[in-house]
Amino acid sequence: MSERHSERNAERDIDAIRLRQLRAFLAVAEERNFTHAADRLGIGQPALTRTVRALEETVGARLLERTTRRVTLTEEGRALQADLGPLLARLDDALRAVGGRAPLRLGFTSLLPDRCAALTSAFEAATGAGVRLVRRDAPLAGLAAGACDIAVVRGEAPLGDEVRARVLLREARVAAVARTAAGAALDAVARRRVLDWAELARFPLVVNTVSGTTRPELWPEDHRPQLACTADNFDEWLEAVAAGHGIGVVSEAAARRHSHPGIRFLRLKNAPPVTVRLAIPTRSPHPLAERFFAMAEAS
Repeated sequence: MSERHSERNAERDIDAIRLRQLRAFLAVAEERNFTHAADRLGIGQPALTRTVRALEETVGARLLERTTRRVTLTEEGRALQADLGPLLARLDDALRAVGGRAPLRLGFTSLLPDRCAALTSAFEAATGAGVRLVRRDAPLAGLAAGACDIAVVRGEAPLGDEVRARVLLREARVAAVARTAAGAALDAVARRRVLDWAELARFPLVVNTVSGTTRPELWPEDHRPQLACTADNFDEWLEAVAAGHGIGVVSEAAARRHSHPGIRFLRLKNAPPVTVRLAIPTRSPHPLAERFFAMAEAS
């Protein structure tokens, strides 16, 4: 087969890729979970699996590594996600703009702080523009990938030069413990009402690595909790804590919004607060995002 003929075949393969296949891959890449991605897209999980496999066959590369416990991106998958996220976001903006003024996309992970409701109402009244809420269990709520125009970000992780941020508020932390904890030590903790931050260093810690705000590095280097297990989203984190794998720490606001029959939330003394910020891209932010950002400072 000639080189020119091979190139024509490759072009025909790329032409066969459908937009729904790209959206399906991006949803799984962001959620790291086929069930959650299928719910987000409003399709069945078997159909989603077939769609992603068809994309992999067309591009000739494995994009996702699947196990019974989790989904991870291959090197090729990470590269495609990085390029595809901003491209699809710009396409969505263009398509929405055809039918009128595109709304501001406000991204978040597990929940929005109460202050955002009043801020959103004031923004809509002042600009006449709508606000569309976009949940992504991804770093910066998908801001870097173009999934939103402005994002609510929790925690102390450095945001990098590509993002500007402004503090909205600070939230208290609480501890989360399984009601039927395995082991005498955890069982004793579960019966208490208040814990001291320093005490938590004696127990294994369950960490949400994507949208969580509490990691062992928050404690002094010589007195840190051991890592019990990690989760890729808030729901997995809840179930790991409820299963008794270790203690979790979350903002008080998240505890109020997300009850679980298998978990008790305990007040924490001397815990550092969770910083909540608004973040927008440093370069070429959406004009509406700049307006929302400025209003947050003035309110």
